[in-house]
Amino acid sequence: MKEEMAEYVPLSQMEDSEKQNSSLIPIKSRKKGGLITIPFIIANEALESVASYGLLPNMTFYLMREYRMDITTTQNLLFFWSAATNFLPIVGAVVADSYLGRFLTIGLGSIFSFMVTVKSTTEAWPMGTVVLWLTAMIPRARPPPCNQSGQACKSTTTSQYMLLVFSFLLMSIGAGGIRSSSLAFGANQLDKGDNNPNKYKMMESFFTWYYTLCVASVLIALTGIVYLQDRLGWKVGFGVPAILMFLSALSFYLASPFYIKPKVRSNVFASFIQVIVVACKNRELHYPNQNSDYHHKNGSGHQVPTEKLRFLNKACIIKRPEDVKPNGVAANPWNLCTVEQVEELKALIRVLPLWSTGIMISINMSQSSFPLLQAQSMDRHLTKGFEIPAGSFGMFMMIALTIWVFLYDRVMLPLASKIKGRPVRLKPIVRMGIGIFVSCMSMVVSGIIEHVRRRKAIYQGLLNNSQGLVEMSALWLIIPNCLNGIAEAFSSIGSTEFYYSELPRSMSSIASALLGLGMAVASLLASVILSAADKYTKGEGKESWVSSNINKGHYEYYYWFLALLTAFNLIYFVACCWHYGTSVEVDITIKMMELSDDDD
Repeated sequence: MKEEMAEYVPLSQMEDSEKQNSSLIPIKSRKKGGLITIPFIIANEALESVASYGLLPNMTFYLMREYRMDITTTQNLLFFWSAATNFLPIVGAVVADSYLGRFLTIGLGSIFSFMVTVKSTTEAWPMGTVVLWLTAMIPRARPPPCNQSGQACKSTTTSQYMLLVFSFLLMSIGAGGIRSSSLAFGANQLDKGDNNPNKYKMMESFFTWYYTLCVASVLIALTGIVYLQDRLGWKVGFGVPAILMFLSALSFYLASPFYIKPKVRSNVFASFIQVIVVACKNRELHYPNQNSDYHHKNGSGHQVPTEKLRFLNKACIIKRPEDVKPNGVAANPWNLCTVEQVEELKALIRVLPLWSTGIMISINMSQSSFPLLQAQSMDRHLTKGFEIPAGSFGMFMMIALTIWVFLYDRVMLPLASKIKGRPVRLKPIVRMGIGIFVSCMSMVVSGIIEHVRRRKAIYQGLLNNSQGLVEMSALWLIIPNCLNGIAEAFSSIGSTEFYYSELPRSMSSIASALLGLGMAVASLLASVILSAADKYTKGEGKESWVSSNINKGHYEYYYWFLALLTAFNLIYFVACCWHYGTSVEVDITIKMMELSDDDD
């Protein structure tokens, strides 16, 4: 879910950024757009979310049973898939803004997630969810079943493994295309540059429905799709997401004649690279004494770059008069940048230490395989005739997140404000710290539950039988899931609000991408932590903490190790907050740039 929240752009930010594009829209296309296009855009994103999130929960079972991977290899592969899925939307945003435009980026992303047909002389190759579905449909696409004659089971071949990884990669590319542009493309359809008094109301309604259906999609995926996989097998369980991705692509293309399709524009990511490159080129220059020797954006006035990270100021020093055109624009942006570009990069660098403190929460959230094996080994019956699928316990995190956000915003804050006699609201940075603390508690509780579960399993004589059912209710797992949901609510929403409040409006796309980037980094670091734990906790006659046999391993030690790392991360967070402080000169510069943007 975090990767979805990383895309959310507050209304005020979206309006300012999209208004700049209205002048680029051809006159004929101004009659397009409007509410008629919104259901198709939302359906595209919602169906993609159901399909992609529905594949993840039970993927651990599929890899371990069908490909005979051990738990460490399985979880590492899922970590890499998660990293790609969270990082590629950032690439998709760059591609959409600078090259293809949002319509083509979403359209190609939908096709990649479902299938692309590359025709050769004799055959065509399907991709995305279809490839994953084919691994379940075609026996040769995965290792053959083990025979009962005592011979060793055949391992996964290189081609089989590469086909599986190929399907994951294509689905990540598809997600990068859709998730990077869907929300902003929907806003394009409503912000048509006219004076419609209902435009802002329609925009608010669109964001509300978009967020609501995203959450609903994840809940449907964690219940319906997981239930189909458990009851009807992998062929149906993977086939339904493939059909949903086809419907996702179809729903988007059906409304193609009605869309407003803004032209591409320059991207802020390229601007950062330009500042670094030009600063390196000008490293021998001396700092000027006059403000006029710095290059400014047209109409922004003569501002002096701040003294923090002073080396970057050399990127906006005017070396020769001919470097600036008569209209005030740099003749070559790779030789001269503006003060505004430099200060935007400084603002980003300034928030990076606090951004890094959120990575540990994402590492804790990404531990999907271990809770799945725990749930599978416990009594999951809700009634005598119904049991919760092991892969569906993640829905309690989403439910807790939704309920907590509602209670916090609609009950707790109004009540506290009434008691205090003044508006009460926790600062974003405080909420970030609370999120880290709650995440730490979630890992502690997870370890306690696993410690009790393992003791019961050994008492029942199930040490060597990881498939045996322990006489302990799996409903205990609801507690850490709820704590994770509350940690997510505090951390993700607080972080996003912090980025938007600290970064200039022109960097709204960066603010929305930081959470997704954190998730990508967290997945890679989680793989390193897991591999290290597996390597250094096993030896001759000694079982790894993260053994594939859940009863022989010590998953509780692994959870408590993550809790310890999170505790250290909380101390690091406090140090970052103290170091961050309040830089008046940076804040003033940012406000001046925002006023300048408003004037433009």
